[in-house]
Amino acid sequence: MDSCKYLPSFSIEMIEDLIKEIKVNVKVVNSRKTKLGDFRVINNQFYITINNDLNQYSFLITLVHELAHAYTFLKYNSTVLPHGIQWKNKFKTLISPFLHAKIFPNEIMSVLNQHMENPKASSCTDISLMKVLSKYDNVQNIFIEDIELGKAFVFREKRVFIKIEKLRKRYKCKEIKTNKMYLFSPLAKVSLYK
Repeated sequence: MDSCKYLPSFSIEMIEDLIKEIKVNVKVVNSRKTKLGDFRVINNQFYITINNDLNQYSFLITLVHELAHAYTFLKYNSTVLPHGIQWKNKFKTLISPFLHAKIFPNEIMSVLNQHMENPKASSCTDISLMKVLSKYDNVQNIFIEDIELGKAFVFREKRVFIKIEKLRKRYKCKEIKTNKMYLFSPLAKVSLYK
């Protein structure tokens, strides 16, 4: 992994130390639709993969999230829940040295500090955190929750939908071509239909 390319510069040495300490193999992979990163144990070797399209702040948070899995596995093996209290505590401990202005912009810091009070299994479920992190993405998309009801949008560069209504946590949308209804996360990245 070419750390300089993916991480904020002041975080590189600390990340490299964590990786060496537990001898984890980190690989940057093509973007996956269902996850930003993952941790696996194969033949007693630790492997972490991280999507290559993340901005440096999302990359760092995701990598520390996965490193927390590795450290938790090292201590407890598979006897604890993947995102249980042991993982949450380790994630908080590992991210703590990174929470300063030399690494994260202030707007990310304030939201990330709130997120870390009780970290979720996926940072993608924290709307505030995802929105502030998305400001630093190379490609600027719009979140579906920011589109008005009744407006058309394009999903994954080819399918056109109309935003119908907000349900409890998701948005009900109709695909124009098929008239089928679909549910979307408020954080689905879309573009306006022109």
